[in-house]
Amino acid sequence: MAIAARAQQDRAALGIAMTLGAYAFFSLIDTSVKWLIVAGLPAMQLAFMRYLPHFIISTALVLRQGVNWSNFQTDHLGLVLFRGFLLASATLFNFITLKYLSLTVTGSIMFSAPIIVCALSWPLLGERVGPWRWGAIVLGFVGVLIVIRPFDAAFHWIALLNVYNAVSLALYSIITRKLSGVVAAETMQFYMGALGAVMLLPFALHVWVTPETPLQWALMIGLGLSGWAGHEIFSRAHAYAPANTLMPYTYSFLLYLAVASYVVFNDVPDGWTILGASIIVSSGFIVWWRTGRKETT
Repeated sequence: MAIAARAQQDRAALGIAMTLGAYAFFSLIDTSVKWLIVAGLPAMQLAFMRYLPHFIISTALVLRQGVNWSNFQTDHLGLVLFRGFLLASATLFNFITLKYLSLTVTGSIMFSAPIIVCALSWPLLGERVGPWRWGAIVLGFVGVLIVIRPFDAAFHWIALLNVYNAVSLALYSIITRKLSGVVAAETMQFYMGALGAVMLLPFALHVWVTPETPLQWALMIGLGLSGWAGHEIFSRAHAYAPANTLMPYTYSFLLYLAVASYVVFNDVPDGWTILGASIIVSSGFIVWWRTGRKETT
């Protein structure tokens, strides 16, 4: 028998606090990865280590329910695996881009994901998207173009990988919303960790560079611990508050990254990045506002 999902509850304050905590863990991952890449460790290796501890912890938690294959079963295996693939591929590409771009640039582009969720809600979920939200979608993509600056001398093609990441995270968010309260968080975590670790293992072995210091080892192992904690907390947050309530607080990620970028790397975002990020966030809030009005009418 599959592990039962926890019933959804109406505890918005707890869900918001959990979302803020989850994105603090996510920002710790990106900051650690950039530091480790600067130190000479390959992105493929770091992506694998993001999922290996995650896989070990998730397996232990599932086995805690008893050594029984039924605990790994789900009636939505295809969606659960596709969700894991989306996140694993986005993780790898994000780590690659962190070698070339600042934390604030990668974070700003990826946070067009809520806008993409809105754009995809019509073809994938059959939801009506009114003129306000279509306007916000267009505005958000203008913000992405400002951050990327494709016709500027400062443009780096690697930023296009972050656009893929944003689309992947949007699809990941939609699938998470559909599975929340239906598939147990432990089950989703297990398959996410398993898929990421197995998929990335051969590439990691090919490029492996042994860390030289205890700090490098600690940060590398901590990638998986932070990843598991962030996704566990965020998955459970959806059981306490609807996605529309939690969405504005996910932008705390950009604030965390801006602080980390300055404190750790002495990197201050330029005016164009700040402008583009502000437009992306503003468009996201318009989507959130109009979605909230739609749900209450």
